[in-house]
Amino acid sequence: MTAPSTIHVELRGHVGVLTLARPERHNAFDELLIAELTEAIRALEADPETRVILLAAAGKSFCAGADLEWMRRAARLPPEEGYADAHRLSTLLAVLDRCEKPTVARVQGSAYGGGVGLLAACDVVVAVEAARFALSEARLGLIPAVVGPYVVAAIGERAARRHFLTAEPFSALEARRLGLVSDVAPDEPALDVAVQGVVEALLRCGPSAIGEAKALLRSLRGRPIDGELIDETARTIARIRASPEASEGIAAFLDGRKPRWSSE
Repeated sequence: MTAPSTIHVELRGHVGVLTLARPERHNAFDELLIAELTEAIRALEADPETRVILLAAAGKSFCAGADLEWMRRAARLPPEEGYADAHRLSTLLAVLDRCEKPTVARVQGSAYGGGVGLLAACDVVVAVEAARFALSEARLGLIPAVVGPYVVAAIGERAARRHFLTAEPFSALEARRLGLVSDVAPDEPALDVAVQGVVEALLRCGPSAIGEAKALLRSLRGRPIDGELIDETARTIARIRASPEASEGIAAFLDGRKPRWSSE
C-alpha cells in the first residue's frame, strides 16, 4: 500500500498498529481517512506475520465521527455519487467487522457518531475512564444509519433506541455496562497495560482458532438453537479438532509445553 497521510501504520512483532492521525480534526472521518483505513486493515489481514490489529488514535480524541466539511461536500453530490460515497464508510465497517484477525481498540479519548460505530465493529475495546461517547447524529439532523447494525449488535436494541434518539453523551463506565467497551482504565499508563494484556492473551491463542471463532460468532447472529444449528456446530468442531493447529495445541498441553504459535 502507498504511504497513508491520515493514519500511521506500524508493525510491532505480530501486532499491526493503526493510529488515526488527524488530531487537529479530532480524527474525524473524511473520504481519504476512510479509504486509507480500509486499505490498511485489508493489508494487515492479508499479512501472515500479523496476528493482532490494534486500532489507536493520536491527540485528545479517539474519533469525532464524520468530518462535517466532508458531510457538507457529500450532501452536494448527485444521488448516485452520494450513495457511493456513503457506501465506502459501510465497506470500512464491514471490513473491520469481518476481519479474520482479532481487532483491539485503544480508546484514549472521546468517540462520537461514526467513531462509536468503529468501536462497535472491533472485537475488544479498552477505554480510558475520562473518555466520553455519543451517537450524536440526531443533534445534526442525521441518523446513525451506517453504524447502526454494529452498534445494535454491541449494545442491544433497547439501549440503541435511547442513544439513537436522544444523542446523549455517556461515560466510559456506562459504555462498559452497555457492552460497547470491554474494559476501562483509570489513566493512559493503565490503559497501555490493559491493552497489552489483551494483546498478549490473543497471541497465546491459536491464530486459525481465532479466525474460526470469529466466523462462528457471525454465523450465530439471530439464529435459533434448532436442529440445523446443532448439526452445523457439531460438524464445525469435528473439522476443527482434526486440524493441524488443534493437534499441536492439544499435544502441547499434554506435553506441558507452549504451542508453537504462543508469544511466550
